[in-house]
Amino acid sequence: MMVKIIGITGGKGGTGKSTVATAIAIQLSKKYKVLLVDADVDCPNDHLILNLKRNEYKIVQQRIPTWNKDKCINCGLCGTVCKTNAIVNIPNKSPMFISTQCNGCGACFFKCPVKAINWTNKDIGKIYFNNQDKIHLLSGELKENEPVSEFIINSLNEIITKIVQNYDYIIIDTPAGTHCPVIAALEMCDEVFAVTEPTPLGKHDLEVILNLLVKLKIKSNIILNRSDIGDKKFIEVLSKDMKIDIISEISYSKEIVNNYANGVPIENKQINEITIKIIK
Repeated sequence: MMVKIIGITGGKGGTGKSTVATAIAIQLSKKYKVLLVDADVDCPNDHLILNLKRNEYKIVQQRIPTWNKDKCINCGLCGTVCKTNAIVNIPNKSPMFISTQCNGCGACFFKCPVKAINWTNKDIGKIYFNNQDKIHLLSGELKENEPVSEFIINSLNEIITKIVQNYDYIIIDTPAGTHCPVIAALEMCDEVFAVTEPTPLGKHDLEVILNLLVKLKIKSNIILNRSDIGDKKFIEVLSKDMKIDIISEISYSKEIVNNYANGVPIENKQINEITIKIIK
């Protein structure tokens, strides 16, 4: 069978995205070879939900500029092209560099008229890979105070490309939101399930992520979590207007909450139904 890559996403945090992603991975792993990818690299927690130990796989580095003070003529041109304000020009002195602002774009390197800028690397995060359990877990984690999480997600994507044929299903638990790291996590997906809740905030952020998926031309579906805590019409109207199906409704459950609080993997009838639809 062809490998199918499924994205589990959500316009906002707290909708139950990771809970749904891990639960689907558990169900699929009963019959298939499954890789779960925790791409929520700012705050990865799938290993906690599944009670799995993370094994360090590699350190992710980012290139950053370094200045040769003997060559630098203090012209300040490097700072004029830095879009992230990582370079602060000081009159008659070498530029002050703020490494946590830098995204490694290279504009300063090419702008320097005397070739006084070279490259070095800094550690910005880690990749973990557990392939000893029934569910294989690949996850990334951004180092504290580092701003560019796309580097970690791109590293995850490179690893997925190398090992994709080892699996029947790959489940990618994306970051919340619609910013660049989310797009990086979605770009490999064949189909995406957007997890939301029946509230005005849920509806607003769901619409944003669905519009993004439309632009990316990725097949999408809606999972309505905690479907009985608010007014479902918020989501039903949006679903109808955008012609994107609500494929499952998961009602609020104290059992799910207790399992989540105690690190016990979640299984229930509605998750089983979602899994069947993924297989079809």
